[in-house]
Amino acid sequence: MVEPQVEETLGSPIASKAEERVSVASNWQLVWWRFRKNKLAVASAIVLVVFYVIVLVPDFFATLDPEATEASLAFIPVQGISLFDSSGFNPSVPALVGKRNPVTLRMEWKIDGTLRVPIRFFVHGYPYSVLGLFETDIHLIGPADPQAADKFFLLGTDRLGRDQWSRMMFGTRTSMTVGLVAVALSVILGVLLGGISGYFGGWIDLIIQRLIEILQSLPTIPIWLAMTAALPQDWRPDQVFFAITIILSLISWTTLGREVRGRFLALREEDFVLAADLAGCSRFRIITRHMVPAFMSHIIATSTLAIPAMIISETSLSYLGLGIRPPAISWGVLLQEAQTIQTVAQAPWLLIPGLLVIIAVLAFNLVGDGLRDAADPYGH
Repeated sequence: MVEPQVEETLGSPIASKAEERVSVASNWQLVWWRFRKNKLAVASAIVLVVFYVIVLVPDFFATLDPEATEASLAFIPVQGISLFDSSGFNPSVPALVGKRNPVTLRMEWKIDGTLRVPIRFFVHGYPYSVLGLFETDIHLIGPADPQAADKFFLLGTDRLGRDQWSRMMFGTRTSMTVGLVAVALSVILGVLLGGISGYFGGWIDLIIQRLIEILQSLPTIPIWLAMTAALPQDWRPDQVFFAITIILSLISWTTLGREVRGRFLALREEDFVLAADLAGCSRFRIITRHMVPAFMSHIIATSTLAIPAMIISETSLSYLGLGIRPPAISWGVLLQEAQTIQTVAQAPWLLIPGLLVIIAVLAFNLVGDGLRDAADPYGH
């Protein structure tokens, strides 16, 4: 009596409908269905979406002008948010009490837990432009009364009295954009040169492979030092940003180029490639419309895993003063403020940008692992 029930279940309309759905699904749908089963990768993807929303509108998340300085407000400690009090939902931060040191004549700030500064969401602040489309002055968070004398610095201030939270929002835009753009350029170079090398072979393959070997044999740090030292000191921050992106992409395309070459060597003998050639398709069309889409999911997974390396490279270069320079803001530039033991002991919150680097790199790695597993046809 058990066997008929099993057969009926396997042959049920629900099972048949699911099998039919899988059989007609595209490769991208299958990758997405596998990817969303990985809860950790999905959660990491949400974190990355939040990061890139900040990239689009950092002013909305900032509370103050990131370049506004005031020496008397230097090294203000972190003001932790409390969302609830005895009356219910009432966001606030502890008030600040400043006292001038009679020896150094510097203002020293401390948290006064007995006094609270009410804060609100979607408040008015300094005006800014949203993607160049329209002007507004709405910010995500800020003091309930912007005209009040109470100070509000969510993550404290640096040695020049600049708001650390606002600077981190703008640093996120720079560091996350450098990683994304540099990987995009390296993918274009890797797919183009690797594809040409694998498809045509011969002396073209020989030249490209020797170029890859030369680039991979060069030590990375001296190359960074040499290329960044060649940048003119009077360049604007946007010019330095563009140059650093180009440098990172020129160094990092070689690994993907080798992988693409290997796949092209295998794919050019496949029946669908030979059929396209016999049908009169141009070589460019065969490469772009037939061969590259055959392993596009692998390219996306590899690129996702390469972005964190780019972010770390930019952060390291900027931290050493060889990458993006002030007044531009990036995570590496922010970490320059914490280069001395005395500064870290006095203001440990200046290390918080390093935590953002860890979160972003970990999120990209988890998403990349999820995509790689989802794109593997033999892993399920």
